[in-house]
Amino acid sequence: MKAVVLFSGGLDSTVILAKAIAEGKQCLALAFDYGQRHRVELEAAAKIANHYQIPLRVISITPQVFGNSALVSDEKISQNRSPEEIASEGVPTTYVPARNTLFLAYALGHAEMMGAEEIHFGCNQMDLNAYPDCSPEFISAFQGVMNVATKQAVEGNPPKLVCPLIDMEKTEIVNLGKQLNVPIEMTHSCYDPTPAGTACGVCDACILREKAMNYS
Repeated sequence: MKAVVLFSGGLDSTVILAKAIAEGKQCLALAFDYGQRHRVELEAAAKIANHYQIPLRVISITPQVFGNSALVSDEKISQNRSPEEIASEGVPTTYVPARNTLFLAYALGHAEMMGAEEIHFGCNQMDLNAYPDCSPEFISAFQGVMNVATKQAVEGNPPKLVCPLIDMEKTEIVNLGKQLNVPIEMTHSCYDPTPAGTACGVCDACILREKAMNYS
């Protein structure tokens, strides 16, 4: 079975990639360069793809499409929030307008080109309230698009949108990664890395990752 995996080089997407590979799926890792301030993640993605000996394709999207997100602008990124605050304070400044809709559209095109039966997407339980394009409603709606929008669908075999982590907290994801022997040290999760490319330690992604690593 073939699968397109939305892949950033971060912890979550690396775990879903490892899980798909462990299940015997032939994977294409699909990453995106959209001018993100943490584009060092693409270096991590390349190293991890090489580790697993799978193809990595990087799609370039102009950052102007996402101009009012803190990930592609000078807007301040939230810092030093507790996991409880992250979960309860609504949509963060790191939300990127329609990003996952565009990413999945590209993934759908690649799935049809390569005859892939699945598209894997690494949204998790912590994303559900914070990011509208990670919600179960969004997942269901995009599956509906895939069910009608392609030649595969017309022929009765639309690709399936697979979200293995959607019910998992970050600690569970780390534990799954360890079970799968994921090279966690290669992954990059920080939204606002230093000029040297190291993690800032205070953004939401760093806070959640550190807590999960400490309790896993």
